[in-house]
Amino acid sequence: YTHHPLCENVTPQIPIKSFPLSHLKPKIITCLIYFSGMFTLTEVASLNDIQATYRILKPWWDVFTDYIAIAMLMIGVFGCTLQVMQDKIICLPKRTSPDNPRADPNDTLVNVSANSYVPPTPVPSPPAASADEMKGLKTNLDLQQYSFINQMCYERALHWYAKYFPYLVLIHTLIFMLCSNFWFKFPGSSSKIEHFISILGKCFDSPWTTRALSEVSGENAEEKGAKAGEKSHAAKLPLALPPIPPLPAPRLSVAEGDLVKTQSLRSIPEKIVVEKPAVSALDQKEGEQAKALFEKVKKFRLHVEEGDLLYSMYVRQTIIKVIKFVFIVVYNSILVSKVNFMVECEVNIQEMTGYCKFSCNHTMAHLFSKLSICYLCFVSVYGLTCLYTLYWLFYRSLKEYSFEYVRHETGIDDIPDVRNDFAFMLHLIDQYDPLYSKRFAVFLSEVSENKLKQLNLNNEWTVDKLRQKLQANGQGRLELQLFMLSGLPDTVFELTELQSLRLEIIGNVTIPATVAQLEGLRELSLYQCSAKIHTAALAFLKDNLQVLRVKFDDTWELPTWMYSLKSLEELHLQGSLSPDLSKNVTLESLRELKSLKVLGIKSNLTKIPPSIVETSGHLQTLCIHNDGTKLVMLNSLKKLVNLTELALIHCDLERIPHAVFSLTNLQELDLKENHLRSVEEIISFQHCRKLTCLKMWHNSIAYIPEHIKKLGSLECLYFCHNKIEVLPSHLFLCNKLRYLDLGHNDIRFIPPEIGVLQNLQDFCITGNKVESLPDELYFCKKLKALRMGRNSLSVLSPKVGNLALLSLLELRGNHLESLPRELGDCRSLKRSGLLVEDALFDGLPSDVREQMKAE
Repeated sequence: YTHHPLCENVTPQIPIKSFPLSHLKPKIITCLIYFSGMFTLTEVASLNDIQATYRILKPWWDVFTDYIAIAMLMIGVFGCTLQVMQDKIICLPKRTSPDNPRADPNDTLVNVSANSYVPPTPVPSPPAASADEMKGLKTNLDLQQYSFINQMCYERALHWYAKYFPYLVLIHTLIFMLCSNFWFKFPGSSSKIEHFISILGKCFDSPWTTRALSEVSGENAEEKGAKAGEKSHAAKLPLALPPIPPLPAPRLSVAEGDLVKTQSLRSIPEKIVVEKPAVSALDQKEGEQAKALFEKVKKFRLHVEEGDLLYSMYVRQTIIKVIKFVFIVVYNSILVSKVNFMVECEVNIQEMTGYCKFSCNHTMAHLFSKLSICYLCFVSVYGLTCLYTLYWLFYRSLKEYSFEYVRHETGIDDIPDVRNDFAFMLHLIDQYDPLYSKRFAVFLSEVSENKLKQLNLNNEWTVDKLRQKLQANGQGRLELQLFMLSGLPDTVFELTELQSLRLEIIGNVTIPATVAQLEGLRELSLYQCSAKIHTAALAFLKDNLQVLRVKFDDTWELPTWMYSLKSLEELHLQGSLSPDLSKNVTLESLRELKSLKVLGIKSNLTKIPPSIVETSGHLQTLCIHNDGTKLVMLNSLKKLVNLTELALIHCDLERIPHAVFSLTNLQELDLKENHLRSVEEIISFQHCRKLTCLKMWHNSIAYIPEHIKKLGSLECLYFCHNKIEVLPSHLFLCNKLRYLDLGHNDIRFIPPEIGVLQNLQDFCITGNKVESLPDELYFCKKLKALRMGRNSLSVLSPKVGNLALLSLLELRGNHLESLPRELGDCRSLKRSGLLVEDALFDGLPSDVREQMKAE
């Protein structure tokens, strides 16, 4: 320190005995003041300060104890400063004989040795000229000896409590501060707290919070805007929470389950000025921010509710403070009496000073005694506050938090109760301001989230954008298809020309009453969508909806309202149903669909549901796609007497069900993708006189029985994707055949009797081993499509030119070297309908090529 300008001459260059104390003391004090100023009280007190954002997690008792801690810290710092800046103790030698004040001091000392130090003789009396001046006892001790005596008596005679009191105060206070704020700094807890405060602040300030609470406050934004506009023309202000009607005094609400009674949130009205209704609408950016907040709150809740680290740390640090409070009060109460102003000192230093008994003055004893009493008062108040904190922690169930009052006040009934650290932080926030929890609860509600998603959807999917997605479906209806959205945009119901609505993988679909605006809506498809419907919307669909398609993963996704659609004509269900439908009630109400004509089920049935049989009075088409599950007990099919079309696809059938032969009105039968090997029962179809289409494709049929000739009413016959090698000539006695598909078999020869089929329009032998075609085939002049690809044909007869109506000719995958020019006589055949290799087409005459290329 001697290098600093203020500390010059602190170490004197003259003998200390002759150096004046009045010159040394101001220099020392000035130096100490300078260096003590390097650490101000504000800087020391900042040890107790935490980030301002943490204040919402500090209840009133924590704030109160923080201020008490600052006061105790000031006491400690003040005491330490006095210890450094002032003399700690001042001692004077003590004579043993008061009657002989000038007696030789050696009389009071023990004899040491012959060579002991001989104290100086008393100083003679001053001259008479100065007799009027006040004189004291002379000790002949210099400054260095006095300093040595003071130091020795300070160390040996002064009680340790009087010496270290300010340091003890400082240490205890710092420990208190550390205990109070440790959980804000510990990595495991501080990360949760920082994340929670960040989310909480964003939720509190989010415009969506204001909008959600405004919608349940009983006054819409437009009315508030109109009122504000009549009152003033003030400048635009940011939208905030609208006024909430005052409620009665706070009451205790009973939480759900085993939650105990807790003080519910109080309604805190806010003073809001809203001028224009336009401010109640969220822009796209605000909507996306609110959407992101919902996701953050969900993830944070899952993370924080897993444990109770914050609660445990808060309890433990409070217990530590209480224990320390008791310890401080006990030992300070006992030792405060040890701080005395006068201290008797007896140390064996006569060899150096000539004295062994001294009378000392502890200069700060009076001040320290007062500070210790004051400190005890502060510590007592601090400890009592900690005891109250413990009472609050253990008397109330802080690991559970109920939003019952918020649900009652706002009308948002799906706000869930929370537990563990999440609940504890919300309890702490209620001590700061209950409004935080109320506004935060908005982001725990799925109803609120769905409203936000709906608003964002409406902003994203405008009417013009939706109209661009309209296109005709397979039934010729104008259809809108929406895929993987978060909900159903309200703007959909402004497309009055819409006839079919297809929704795929859309969660939380709610069909509102505005669906009545779609007067032309006749078809609705719900693919993996859980749909709810308003009463007014259901009334509209009952009278207008004709086709419903539902694809589901579980039976609970089946809309229960579909059983009341009295005008429904087609119902298509796709999903996994219970294997034992006798216990499955999901289809028990089909009997109520009196207008149902077409029913399609793609599932895993083991038998025909009884409810399907009960629709026999009006059901005309039944399609069951069983995904390989064996379908047994088909006798109930006999009751479906009005069936005209029956499809049993992938049902693991090995023979044609006998019940089918009883369906006298049957016109089309499809047995695709089964395990049929023999179709000898086909003769029984002669009783089905209306049967016109028979589909036996994708099986293992090895031959076609000759009595197929008895099916004279057949017009379409499908035997493709089987194992047929020989075609019986009796097959071509079914002279009404218009469509004959024999593709993907092992056929090598086509009988010439095929020429009998004068009504044949479409003939397919693709994927066989045919080497030549009979000329009689070209007698079938009504042929429009001839598919002969992937065979072993080497020549195409010029008689193909007789097929004037031919518009599709497939020849790819054969061994042809050229095409006959007579193809030019097939006026309906164009290049797009001639499926051959480019080299073969280029070998045709140029006029034929030009003719086919012409539109």
